[in-house]
Amino acid sequence: MELTKKEISVLQETAKQYMEYASLPIQKEKINLWKALNRSQMERPMVVIDQIPWIEMNNNHEMDLFVEDPIFRKVEYNLKKEIYKFKHYPVDMVLDPFIRVPKAITNTGYGIGVEQKTLYASGSVSSHEYKNQLVTMEDGKKIKDMVITHDIQETKRRYETAKEMFKGIAPVEMEGMSFHLGVWDMLSQLMGVENIYFDLIDEPEKIHFFMERITNSVIKGIEQSNELGIFDDKANTCHCAYIYTDELLPDSGMSKGPYTKNGWALGMAQLFSSVSPAITEEFEIPYIKRTAEHFGMIYYGCCDRLDDRLDMVLTIPNLKKVSCSPWADRDAFAEKIGPKVIMSNKPTPALVATASLDEEEIRKDLQWTVKAAKRNNVNLEIVLKDISTVKCEPERLTRWADIAMDVVNNY
Repeated sequence: MELTKKEISVLQETAKQYMEYASLPIQKEKINLWKALNRSQMERPMVVIDQIPWIEMNNNHEMDLFVEDPIFRKVEYNLKKEIYKFKHYPVDMVLDPFIRVPKAITNTGYGIGVEQKTLYASGSVSSHEYKNQLVTMEDGKKIKDMVITHDIQETKRRYETAKEMFKGIAPVEMEGMSFHLGVWDMLSQLMGVENIYFDLIDEPEKIHFFMERITNSVIKGIEQSNELGIFDDKANTCHCAYIYTDELLPDSGMSKGPYTKNGWALGMAQLFSSVSPAITEEFEIPYIKRTAEHFGMIYYGCCDRLDDRLDMVLTIPNLKKVSCSPWADRDAFAEKIGPKVIMSNKPTPALVATASLDEEEIRKDLQWTVKAAKRNNVNLEIVLKDISTVKCEPERLTRWADIAMDVVNNY
């Protein structure tokens, strides 16, 4: 699809605004603070706001999109999201001084699609009922190895288009692929969470067979990505947290090459919050270890509670950050994680979704986390994410950001 003059103009003006912010000295200052945290020599706790209900952020039409081409519409959307966050609640975010355009990469995934019923309550938030497609051991054969392809000519076309369009405005970097090692999220969608819980008890050998198939599929994908040299080594975040490090990404775009050993991946087993640590030890740790060893660094966890099984999580190869979710015991987590691995705390987003914003409760919640980390000499980042609603009041995130920065600046 050829871009119109209006679309080109919109992209150029958006890029100019983005680069105005990306060129500010504060970006380098924040990179240095992130590097200090990521080498486990934190100067102060770092703060991020991400995974925002964008449908509620457009009161002033700042997020209106005008580009129809699917690739460059994504570029427009990503630029406008970064601009919006930086204007309204930048906290410790970093804007790299270049424009990202995705390479033409396809991935067949696990060879089996999700079948579901959805119920939308409001906005983009929905409930899901998943059809169990993996009922028998034989069904496990539906899980296929990933097949990854790269259309070099299409990538070149996108690059040349972007390079010409942003000439004199911003450099262009082509964006490679990343890997989500939280395979239990996909298995939950292929089976349904309750069905998995029953099978863990009644047919554990079947679950092991499924996990073997899906793990082998991921490893095949990793191997192909490395053979093609298309891993996204220039990404500056993993699971919303910034990943500037002395070893892998010392500055914006200064990566070591497009291979998984030069970058990060994330893993998790969120449904295991409702099972014993012994289940995690048997059904998650052996498999995540096999995939994690292919990467330079690993971010583990999301909404899963991990303080009661942190000892086994800490055995994952190349582990750098571990999520401390709203369901975790923060004090116990801080006592166990130690000074080397980063505690990635997730404050509850419920506090920005209440009938009226309780700023004192937000402050107390953040101070509790910071005190637990300080008491145990823990390196801490605070990531407000999974925000389903702010009651259509975007300014709530600005207030949360102001409070959070006040708390960490008085660390």
